[in-house]
Amino acid sequence: MKKFFIAFLGSLAGIWFSLFIVFIGFFVVLGVAMASSFSKTTAKIEKKSVLLIDLSGQIADRPGSIDVMAMMQGQDNDIQGLNEITGAIVNAADDDRIEGILIECKGAAAGLAQRKAIVEALAKFKTDAPDKWVYAYADAYTQGDYYIASMADSIFLNPIGQVDIHGLAATTMYFKNFMDKIGVEAQVVKVGTYKSAVEPFLLDHMSDASREQQQLYLDNIWSDITGTIAKARKVAPEKVNKWADDFIFASDPQFYINEKIVDALNYRHDFEDKLAALTDCKKREDIKYVTPSAYCTDKDINKKGNGKGATIAVLYATGDITDESGDGIVAAKLVPEILDLADEKDIDGLIMYVNSGGGSAFASEQIWEALEQFKSITGKPFYVSMGDYAASGGYYISCGADKIFAQPVTLTGSIGIFGIIPNAHKLISEKLGINNGTVKTNANGNFPTLMEPMTEAQKAAMQTYVERGYELFTSRCAEGRGLPQDSIKMIAEGRVWDGAEALKIGLVDELGGLDAAIAAMASQLNVDSYTIATYPELKPKWYDALIEAGAEIKAAMVRDELGEFNDLYETLNRVKGMSTLQCHMDYVEVSL
Repeated sequence: MKKFFIAFLGSLAGIWFSLFIVFIGFFVVLGVAMASSFSKTTAKIEKKSVLLIDLSGQIADRPGSIDVMAMMQGQDNDIQGLNEITGAIVNAADDDRIEGILIECKGAAAGLAQRKAIVEALAKFKTDAPDKWVYAYADAYTQGDYYIASMADSIFLNPIGQVDIHGLAATTMYFKNFMDKIGVEAQVVKVGTYKSAVEPFLLDHMSDASREQQQLYLDNIWSDITGTIAKARKVAPEKVNKWADDFIFASDPQFYINEKIVDALNYRHDFEDKLAALTDCKKREDIKYVTPSAYCTDKDINKKGNGKGATIAVLYATGDITDESGDGIVAAKLVPEILDLADEKDIDGLIMYVNSGGGSAFASEQIWEALEQFKSITGKPFYVSMGDYAASGGYYISCGADKIFAQPVTLTGSIGIFGIIPNAHKLISEKLGINNGTVKTNANGNFPTLMEPMTEAQKAAMQTYVERGYELFTSRCAEGRGLPQDSIKMIAEGRVWDGAEALKIGLVDELGGLDAAIAAMASQLNVDSYTIATYPELKPKWYDALIEAGAEIKAAMVRDELGEFNDLYETLNRVKGMSTLQCHMDYVEVSL
């Protein structure tokens, strides 16, 4: 027995020692990785350089996020910033060191409005620098990458490569039958016929209203995309739709040449030989590629002219809207940021870049009020530029802007309110056999609770609460848009609109991206030169990365274990963390 305990304690000590070594190793690797990530040296850009737009990995609205798991695995952890990509493209037009642009297509993860912004930047480059070239190359073009690549003067494809064009779709998962089986009821109160964010918990299929709104915005968005591709490739939009219907990914590559989908079939080394000749390099290894991130260390893309005419603040508001915690739009952090900007004497105007499907109604109101404070205190112009989404709570925080810009492919509107209180009585009591006893001084002393269904009085009170929130929401929109509240209610009802349709019904003012909003504000300020100051400032801390690493490790383990059921887990996890009253659009993703 004594030998057993000695052996056991020895093994235990060995385990703890190993964990200690791993723990120390984790900090060492993390420290080295962060040091290399946070210290950027200025790139040396030579004559005859090629701006390389690498469509791979994740594209965020701006750089700053760190993929800690990738760091630990020794992989490239950079998340590209949309602002750097578009800024580099536009500035390269009059930079005589940049010979041309190569769009390297490897299947980037990016939103519709993000891709639209890159397309617009490339179009501007071609207009401003007609003597420079834009080429695209891929072994296989995904639909999203091809949308961007279509702006190239010439599109090159591997001789055994493929191009995938198939159209758009949006899929919603419905959990009603599953919840019935496990004994959980979603008690929902809402306002808005089209407020379909709660449907997955109430129905086992898509409602007619949800199908109607999704079909309209998908058709409008696809029309914009096909129009862009058709114009760039000099074919009719009907031709692009035929490509989408004909499973062209399975076609012989020569078909792509015949159909004007691509311009040439080249193996990579042959294509690089062409680039070498274009840039006066003796061999392809000598081609001087410059990434947008590196370009931005040499060229200040936040300055127009000498930068002295005005300072325009761009405030990024991206992700789910929460009250006090989270990694998206956290009211407890964003509200002080806005009020600090109101006290900033050097700021001449504010543009808030919104990419959010909404969230907490309470948090949305706090952010809206802080922006109203900014306007009343400063009298300075306030614009909103919408990204992929600016819906429900995302529209709530946008509606007070002097001018709202959206891309045609932006999803916005969804002006509606809902609340969800789960009732797990059957799961806990009947299926798990757990009973409880409650003592209370008043009839509603334990409300809300997971253990019992709502009474009729409680349902009525919740409905009143939700309707009061809806009245406030629509009144804020009416005030901000200068429309009668009844007019807002006619286009509200929780309905999601694409940007082009939103322009027609008065929810936005102009179509365009962040660059268009900045140009419009500079015009209002009557300046040709200006500086862009971005907020919140990116000052990553070591403990932020450590917390993120722990969360990512946990998420990776959960994804591994749950596999195809991970989407359900994440949806239920979001519901669990929701505040009672929500301004959130449907959990649907439209991607290319």
